Amino acid sequence: MDPVTVSIVIDAPREQVFDYLQDIANHPEFTDHYLVDWHLTRINSVGRGAGARFRVKAPANRFSWGDVTFAEVERPHRIVEVGRTGKANRVRTLGVYDLAQGAGGTTRVRFTLETQPATFADRIMEGLGARGWLKRQNTRAMRRLRTIVEQGADGTPPGRRVTVAGG
Repeated sequence: MDPVTVSIVIDAPREQVFDYLQDIANHPEFTDHYLVDWHLTRINSVGRGAGARFRVKAPANRFSWGDVTFAEVERPHRIVEVGRTGKANRVRTLGVYDLAQGAGGTTRVRFTLETQPATFADRIMEGLGARGWLKRQNTRAMRRLRTIVEQGADGTPPGRRVTVAGG
């Protein structure tokens, strides 16, 4: 699938936005409208190597589990997450958060998501509206991210954080 890119301007310093995003335990707070049942894959949820597993609430999605791990964390401007989803986790994903300093202390956050379907069947499933659906969900996630970060500037603690799965 061609990459899906969404962006938003947040009225907060780039370092503050980066600090929030580099902690994967914060991500359910702005993505839980389509990514649910989050569990960390390790205790340390911050920085390179931090990861999580979740379910994707997509229409007609029979194989809903996915995971991501932070592969690159370049303070304060870039976070790269790699992951897998789909049947037998065969669809690779690549997500990139690019943070650019804006005018007046704002931050432009651009998120790009690419998928690499492994089989013809995976490509067909993606071709049935997945790109538009993902763009809508990620646009909503960016708006929620902006609200959370801008409201958190007053010292309000973030919402409920995800934890490591019990076993």
